[in-house]
Parts: sequence; C-alpha cells; structure tokens
Amino acid sequence: MSTENTLEHKTTKADFDGKQEYTITVYAENRIGLLNRIAIIFSKRKINIESLNTSPSEIDGIHRFNIVIQESYEVVRKLARQIEKQIEVLKVYFNTNDEIIWQELALYKVSTDEIAEKVTVERLLRQYGASAVVIRKDYTVFAVTGHREETDALVKALEPYELIEFVRSARVAIIKDSAGFHEKLKEFEAFEPGEELVENEFLDKGEKIFTM
Repeated sequence: MSTENTLEHKTTKADFDGKQEYTITVYAENRIGLLNRIAIIFSKRKINIESLNTSPSEIDGIHRFNIVIQESYEVVRKLARQIEKQIEVLKVYFNTNDEIIWQELALYKVSTDEIAEKVTVERLLRQYGASAVVIRKDYTVFAVTGHREETDALVKALEPYELIEFVRSARVAIIKDSAGFHEKLKEFEAFEPGEELVENEFLDKGEKIFTM
C-alpha cells in the first residue's frame, strides 16, 4: 500500500518547525504484536507517547489507535509513514488539536465527610460538571469528562480537601473533517478489489506432495 496515497493531514496555521501537540489516528487490524511494533517506532526515535488509546472502530474487525505526542510537523509526518508500513495498518491520520474533537475521562476519590461538611467542595464539583459514580460512607468517586487542562484544574482545586485518589484515561478523539473510515475503505476496495477464491487442488494432499 502506498503511503503517499493514504497518509492524510489537513494543514492549518500550525508551526511547522516548532513542536506542538499532535494526535495520530491509526486504523488497523487488531493483531497480536502490532501495538509493540508501533511503540518501538517511537522509542527508537526517543519520542515520548503522552497518551495512547486503543478501541474498536465503526467497522467490525478494525481497531482505532489514538496516539498523542509533542513534535514538529515533519517528525510526525515521518512517524506516520513508518506506522503505515506495518502490514496490519490500513490508514494513518495526524491532526493538531483544532482539527479534532477530543475528551478524556478523569476519576476523583474524595472523602465523603469532606463533601458533607464543606460546601466549598460540593460547589467545586458542581462547577466542573462532576457526576457521582460511587457513594460510600468513607469516600465518594466523581467522574469528569473534558480536556486535560480542565481535569488538572480540578485536581489542584481538590488538593486542600483530602483528594484520596486521581486517575485519568487516555485521549479519545474524532477528526472534525472526516466522513468516517467507511468511505476510505470503499476507496481501497475499488482500487484493490479482492481476488475470487480459487481452490487449491493440492490442499488436502499434505505430505504426499511436499516430501522429497
């Protein structure tokens, strides 16, 4: 598969020389070892992956990887080319933050007594759109969905009020200017139609054919 034909990026007023945040979206077959090979592409170039998410895509049998890094346009373009050389990879996109819609999920464990006794904590949680996931006598777990700056801000706000635990998910992202991978798959099928199945007359012969 030609990388030149499949690799896409919608350019904006990005700083092509300086580093900025990019989200690399990979559509691929879900095969054992692929994630490790993709990770090696980054580690060989000493590039830190800030966020990595894998999930099923809109097409059965095809998985979607969202990888977030801080790099220059040229470096990201070369990385995407290398990823597309993997046989299981069907397509790679890379986009700046203004070209995607993205979210991260964060969970906060807070002392239930603190919430009950201090109106400030309850007000803070409401301000950040937090919703209660689990309420127990000793603690309450809240969930917030948003950008990293928003979830980080709530961490700082809750620090004086016995924030017991905090965890944040990897980024999930959808490309704004995209018709979905269905359309790209149709292009592939039109360009490289599948061959008709031909039965192998030697398939059931086994060792009778291949012994010396």
